[in-house]
Amino acid sequence: MQDWREDYEKKLTTPFLAVKHIKSGDRVVLGLATGEPHSVVEAMMQNKDNYHDVEIVAMLSLGESPWLRPEMKGHFKFNCLFASPASRNAILSGDADFTTAFFFEIPDILRTELKPNVALIQVSPPDRHGYCSFGMSVDYTKEAAERADLVIAQVNSNMPRTMGDSFIHISKLDLICEIDTPLIGIPISPIKETEKKIGKNIADLVKDGDTLQLGIGGIPNAVLSCLTHKKDLGIHSEMISDGVVDLIESGVINNSKKSIHRYKSVVGFAMGSQKIYDFIDDNPSFEFRPIDYVNDPSIIMKNDNMVAINSCLQVDLLGQVVSDSMGLLQFSGVGGQLDFVRGARMSKGGRAIMAMPSTAAKGNVSRIVSIITEGSAVTTTRNDVDYVVTEFGVAKLKGKTLRHRAKELIKIAHPNFQDELKLEYKKRFGEEY
Repeated sequence: MQDWREDYEKKLTTPFLAVKHIKSGDRVVLGLATGEPHSVVEAMMQNKDNYHDVEIVAMLSLGESPWLRPEMKGHFKFNCLFASPASRNAILSGDADFTTAFFFEIPDILRTELKPNVALIQVSPPDRHGYCSFGMSVDYTKEAAERADLVIAQVNSNMPRTMGDSFIHISKLDLICEIDTPLIGIPISPIKETEKKIGKNIADLVKDGDTLQLGIGGIPNAVLSCLTHKKDLGIHSEMISDGVVDLIESGVINNSKKSIHRYKSVVGFAMGSQKIYDFIDDNPSFEFRPIDYVNDPSIIMKNDNMVAINSCLQVDLLGQVVSDSMGLLQFSGVGGQLDFVRGARMSKGGRAIMAMPSTAAKGNVSRIVSIITEGSAVTTTRNDVDYVVTEFGVAKLKGKTLRHRAKELIKIAHPNFQDELKLEYKKRFGEEY
């Protein structure tokens, strides 16, 4: 049998030579977040004059999305799976497409409707057996690499080696570019006062032994900072960031009470600062798996006492949740919100929590409204919603009548908007609040 090192050497090339294998009309799927090989992508941009209508499919790019530059029109078209500041206006204007999907379904979509011609991925160097790790980005990146006709990999020694179902043998890579660049980090902002209050309200709903799903940003970080007195917490989450490190090191998160994957933090991808990249590297307490496993509600529900914590943009008095659009503007994406809401709701002892500040636009707009903004899409239906949390408290909606739902939500609205919401309540239900 041929030594894998010989095969590896034969596949080594430069990004500029590698992207010459991409053809006009190809569908190119990029690895998610830290799984995107920026050196190879930049070479593809430089080679633009040799392409026509190359479709780029990506969920979350941590770079500037150079394929959206005006000079790229006609050479590239963008199919976005999760809107970001770089792509929102392009989607709104029609210069980019948006495909909405539950996160756990995306690998299946790559097997069927969006089968890639090319996968551009970033992986760790091979181990002594010839296996590279997808590192921080297993999610749908692994599926893209397994389905593509051509796999171009940037091998980066800065990509952590992660455990779990997170490996690809170099025999499955077609072209390899060895380039060591720092992983893009996500700055961790100081927790705001409003976020601290929300974090405390959520933490009060978390019990010892619970398994958690949470994301990145001020509210998840605030929640984690309020859990230092808890015991035996677990992680089963589509993603994690820096906030989990201190809780794992202190023993608060030890996964000892989990129903499945005991003693393992199960994750689809991770992003944050160098702190978490260093902590996860070669750490057997983490188990990275594809997102069609991590986010499958039928898997999530197997965790007893599963607590899903997600952010949203707007909630109406019926309990309908808007999380990914603002009117006709596609603000983000569905992501794994409903995957985990439904998985947690089906879990024995599980809870699903929607969290948001009570206002937007510097306090001038209430996020709790009588009717959702025209054009907005409902992300999480009223029947799926369990708890809604703001800095003013907790609204428990599961099992409540429409009247009681509205009353619960008005209680946690900002006081500046409660009077007008009470008037809307009277109009709708024919009684004083």
